[in-house]
Amino acid sequence: MKKYILFDHDGVLVDTEFWYYRAGERALADIGFTLDKDRYLRDMGRGLSTWTQARAAGVDERTVSRQRGVRDDYYQEYLRTEAIEIEGVVDTLAELSKYVRMAIVTTAKRADFDLIHEKRQIRKFMDFVLVREDYQHSKPHPEPYLTGLKRLGATREETLVVEDSSRGLNSAVAAGIDCAVVHNDFTRTHDFSRATYRIETLRELKDIILGQPSPTSH
Repeated sequence: MKKYILFDHDGVLVDTEFWYYRAGERALADIGFTLDKDRYLRDMGRGLSTWTQARAAGVDERTVSRQRGVRDDYYQEYLRTEAIEIEGVVDTLAELSKYVRMAIVTTAKRADFDLIHEKRQIRKFMDFVLVREDYQHSKPHPEPYLTGLKRLGATREETLVVEDSSRGLNSAVAAGIDCAVVHNDFTRTHDFSRATYRIETLRELKDIILGQPSPTSH
């Protein structure tokens, strides 16, 4: 039986992955650059940024820096106006809290995370939250999840990571922690062959925690 869960955030607890992409796409369109979605998804899986394509096409760093601020404004606009809830998350967390301690390890910036959770009930189930400013190396580097383990005082064997992207999965694998990948339509083309479990919804985590299902990596 697992005693701890480290949750990714975007695409796992809230449905924000598409809107982050859309904000970057819109910011680049403002300077006449078309962001290729398939390449974006491949870059995302490798831990590369929204700006990788633009830099490769010769967009200068001053422009990238300016449009990054524009992207951040667009993203916060979407966070305020779009429906980003994932059905059943709060009820599932309430049930899981009977069995495990939980925390969030996210690449989200603190400002975005705080905006998302101004009026949501997710944080109350978490021991702590690690945002992008809380560690040096981002996913797929293992540091975020190793930092989470240390904060929990947990061993790898006692812990389960829940992710929705290959970038996050690779971070968990590099940290030596079992990982359950939950279905997210936006990241469905990522390579999840190294996942310990594949699940459709977070409701399936209870069976994993209680040791009932067989691992799968299909």
